[in-house]
Amino acid sequence: MARSDGFCNRAEAYEAHDNVPLSPAEADAIGDVILRRYSRREVMRGTLGATAAAALFGPALLAERTAHAEEEVDRFAFAEIHAGVDGTHHVADGYRADVLLRWGDPLFPDSPPFDPLRQSEAAQLKQFGYNNDYVAFLPLDDKGGRGLLCVNHEYTNEEVMFPGIVRQDLICFPDMTPELVAIEMAAHGVTIVEIARDEDRWRPVLDSAYNRRISPANTAMTVDGPAAGHERMKTGADPSGRNILGTLNNCAGGVTPWGTYLTAEENFHGYFWSALCAQSGKPPAGLGGAQAKSYDRYGVPGLWQAWGKFVDRFNVDKEPNEPNRFGWIVEIDPFDPASVPVKHTALGRFRHEGAECILNKDGRVVVYSGDDARFDYVYRFVSGGRYAPDDRAANRRLLSEGTLSVARFDADGSVTWLPLVFGHGPLTPENGFVDQGDVVIDARIAADLLGATRMDRPEDVQPNPVTGRVYVILTNNKDRQAGQEDAANPRAENVLGHIIEMIPPDGDHAAGSFAWDLLVRCGDPSLAEVGARWNPTTSDNGWFACPDNAAVDAQGRLWISTDQGEPWPTGRADGLYALETEGARRCTAKLFFRCPVGAELSGPCFTPDQETVFVAVQHPGTDATDRYKGFERASTFADPATRWPDFDPNIPPRPSLLAISKVGGGKIG
Repeated sequence: MARSDGFCNRAEAYEAHDNVPLSPAEADAIGDVILRRYSRREVMRGTLGATAAAALFGPALLAERTAHAEEEVDRFAFAEIHAGVDGTHHVADGYRADVLLRWGDPLFPDSPPFDPLRQSEAAQLKQFGYNNDYVAFLPLDDKGGRGLLCVNHEYTNEEVMFPGIVRQDLICFPDMTPELVAIEMAAHGVTIVEIARDEDRWRPVLDSAYNRRISPANTAMTVDGPAAGHERMKTGADPSGRNILGTLNNCAGGVTPWGTYLTAEENFHGYFWSALCAQSGKPPAGLGGAQAKSYDRYGVPGLWQAWGKFVDRFNVDKEPNEPNRFGWIVEIDPFDPASVPVKHTALGRFRHEGAECILNKDGRVVVYSGDDARFDYVYRFVSGGRYAPDDRAANRRLLSEGTLSVARFDADGSVTWLPLVFGHGPLTPENGFVDQGDVVIDARIAADLLGATRMDRPEDVQPNPVTGRVYVILTNNKDRQAGQEDAANPRAENVLGHIIEMIPPDGDHAAGSFAWDLLVRCGDPSLAEVGARWNPTTSDNGWFACPDNAAVDAQGRLWISTDQGEPWPTGRADGLYALETEGARRCTAKLFFRCPVGAELSGPCFTPDQETVFVAVQHPGTDATDRYKGFERASTFADPATRWPDFDPNIPPRPSLLAISKVGGGKIG
């Protein structure tokens, strides 16, 4: 497999490769829809709205509105930090960002100390994993002083993780060994760890009975829903099609009303291998046989990891059904360390970014999820049953049966939810669907046939339980070609992203149709050619690009973390931004926390008392470091762009989880 590119690391190349859209081009893209909605007639009629008009015609039109917004009290009472980039992190004045857990930190009393020169699978399974992403906090007491952290570990960066390892994907992984692959597998998955607050600082409780590592290496899982036991889920190791070993590429997630953790399997396709394409770097036509169309639509095998070179179940030549067993939402009970995680196939198989839940007013549970790929879709699951506050066992079955739908955004400002139900419309045997199991396994293909709207890489889809609105975070889409510019995205090669707001009618998240609006269009508002859309009160430090994860605090305020990745369009570090969604300051953003160079920010999560926000700093010192002034090369284990957070010459950069709190106590923001 020979690849030649200009990327700093495999992860950058992996993401850039996924720029190639796998959804059919004839479907409407969100840009086309926005153009039809925000037409010139609407602008002239005055219905476009002041902030959108400013984005089209300049800020002078908003002088009166700006003055009014400045008079309104800022709900985010912190002094904004300066945007920029360097080798460490920064937080707003009056706040402290403590490193709580780093890659390799112990999780159990018998965990070995971290030694980057003597890593092993056994050690890693007792240590905090790599590239911490989504974070959930579940309290253990009423005072908020103890709780369980559930943390995803998305992927590994072997170039800065292992000594002497260079870019492996360019040359067919020559330096990878079964031992290194075993360490990588152990570093994936989920960490569950109890933490306690001593005075004003959090610490892990290493002797807690709740502590647990969940990995693709050794964690048994079961399956429920329409695909459980399906012929396409059966393998040589599991002829039942109901027992799966592990979870991987866990990106974002969610928490259920009954206190379980949902973790989302995202870019699972890259972990699969085939000897038939290992040298050429791409699958031959027809690979997968009867599943060739499915393989192609999901990008299987991706060959972005060496796992299938050494582990048979990740080699599709030997186990052609194994890819069908990943790409699901997994439910984990963090309060029962002996519990078996469940892959809920009723929620569909795709590259799930997250699984954010809200309890609908009729008692049904609604789960939103984005398919994190350019030109892919936004999905919603509505449970068939209703939440029972006093019956946790019954609630655990709510994600086993319900209706999965995909979104079509129309130019009249409506969102129509299109059910993915076998036998309805085109979802029939004539189109390759034999049953509902086929529909959920190939949810992407089903959504294609239904005419869903092709989105600009949907990541988090975050409901706001205070306002009832839902935020669709669209990170970027540089495949938007010249000629596809529109009122909401007046730029080709959109590397900046935007956020859409959905409004359920009367707060009914199970309704068949919502309203939608554009909240912000990202980028530098001082550059007319960028076409950014912000409230004019947003400062030069406050605007951002490439929104990724979102969180809603106890006051119903929206917080956005960013991930610019390889394009690095701003030249600034990623960070955490407060974004106003209400009143005259709507669409005003403020920078609260800034990452070290080469890192993205993930997993903003607030404690119920809002006195701590946990943030996950992923892959410090890796992305786009060849453009970091003064360094200007790809990072390696021996020569990284930063050694954050230890700054020890013998320690490589370490993905880490931070706890941010107010100096002297008090609520965040």
